[in-house]
Amino acid sequence: MHQLEISDLITAVDPRSGLRLPVRRAEVIEQLRASGDGRAAGIVAGLPADQDGVLDPHAVDRLLISVHTELQRLSEELRIGERLVHVLGPLLAAVRAITRQSGPNCLVDVGCGLGYLVRWLAATNALGADVELIGVDLDASLVGEAERLARAEGLNCRFIHGNAFDMPKAATVYVSTGVLHHFRGAALAEFFRAQAASPAQAFCHFDIAATRLAPIGAWIYHRARMRHPLGRHDGFVSARRAHSDETLLRAADVPGIRPLLYEPRGTVNPFCTTLRPVIGVRPPLEEPLRRALGRAARRLVGPEYLAEAAR
Repeated sequence: MHQLEISDLITAVDPRSGLRLPVRRAEVIEQLRASGDGRAAGIVAGLPADQDGVLDPHAVDRLLISVHTELQRLSEELRIGERLVHVLGPLLAAVRAITRQSGPNCLVDVGCGLGYLVRWLAATNALGADVELIGVDLDASLVGEAERLARAEGLNCRFIHGNAFDMPKAATVYVSTGVLHHFRGAALAEFFRAQAASPAQAFCHFDIAATRLAPIGAWIYHRARMRHPLGRHDGFVSARRAHSDETLLRAADVPGIRPLLYEPRGTVNPFCTTLRPVIGVRPPLEEPLRRALGRAARRLVGPEYLAEAAR
């Protein structure tokens, strides 16, 4: 059985209404023990709950904001913003070349958390003035904190509490960082199908590269850098839950989308690889994207890479 991340279990939201649902501490502890993770069960047992055993939502919110603040430091140290722009810049150049639309292109960050990526892009204007930056998350407390930070920093971006695929305005490009490993099995394919069914031109989702060294590196780094046991636990487990290149390419291979993987596992140094993106484009965008990437296009592979690697 796959290990579970505590942060996925201690909050619950109705995906349609966005309303917060009560979470019973005993039920979370039981799930974690059933998965064989007694340490995680012990962490949850220490979280405050009311007399009915329902986790205190305010305490949970404070904890998750604290952990996500530390994750922001991780994003800064790994230079996540620069890594995304390295791929998103050429991707948006390809979109502009094909669509030639007059209005702004809309970039939507799915599961934005505290909005580090959106705020970094807004602060640097790295993608150009014609890109509207929106972060979306089902966690209202994280969205509220992201909005507060953006206002304090005087940034031109916005954050929405809700479902990223159910917004009045369609995205041009969907992005995310560290979200894909939260989806398992059929839910992963449905995640990609929802984007293919939208008017979006492309998606670019960065997640942990599933190398043999990833769990070891995550354990060392999170032990050293994360203060709360929840952050240490989930950081390590997220690396163990990372999807393989094969899983991502197959799940992203949905009608209307050409799936591509940048820097597949077999072509990079495992000691230097932390995150890499799976990209999906409308078929006419592939060649413009490769031209925009220039020499870096050699790092871009499609599903045929799986057949070649299997030989």
